[in-house]
Amino acid sequence: MATLKTTAAWLCLLAVMPRSNQDQVPVNNCSDQLLEVLSADLQVALECSISPSATWSTQQTAALLHYMKNVTDVLHKHQLSECHGAEPVECPEPRVPENGGLVCATLANRRYCKPMCNHGYDFAFIRRRRLFDECSEHTRYKWRSQYIGGNTLGVCNEATIQVAGGKTAYFPKDNSCLVTKTSDHKYSEIIRAFTEELKGLHFEGDARGLCLVCG
Repeated sequence: MATLKTTAAWLCLLAVMPRSNQDQVPVNNCSDQLLEVLSADLQVALECSISPSATWSTQQTAALLHYMKNVTDVLHKHQLSECHGAEPVECPEPRVPENGGLVCATLANRRYCKPMCNHGYDFAFIRRRRLFDECSEHTRYKWRSQYIGGNTLGVCNEATIQVAGGKTAYFPKDNSCLVTKTSDHKYSEIIRAFTEELKGLHFEGDARGLCLVCG
């Protein structure tokens, strides 16, 4: 626990350090162990921040928020890049819906992506039988979407009930897209369900370029 609190303190220190000093910090220890320790330390920092005995000043809290926002923005962009470069390369990157995600795969040189909404959100258009959208030479390398002329495949709006999409188009309650990606089992279930749906297209060969990205 002492080590975790020490690292949490370092997070605060990094947040208030001048930018010039931060630029001098070496980036040669990006190991899995570092990620595990940092994840645990962030949990401690979260618990400390909501503790009645917390003594962080207004400036320290604001600095930490600023630092963590920068980290979140960078990690989010990295996460969005996980589907980049998939075949066919002529297809534009589809827009990932906020409050949800996209699961994608390539089959028979055709790119398929299925928009999914988090619990508490639903699609703007009915798509119960439209499980996924296609981009390929057959579509002139444009997404065959309900949103004509763009790369938007689905929009997830806040909703009390979820009725616009198919059963597999929603992440379970308490398992948002990002929470799903933290679990190998949950992630595999999303991928498995999507590949099963693609089998209905009756193309030969296995799906490639499988990925799940979150908005």
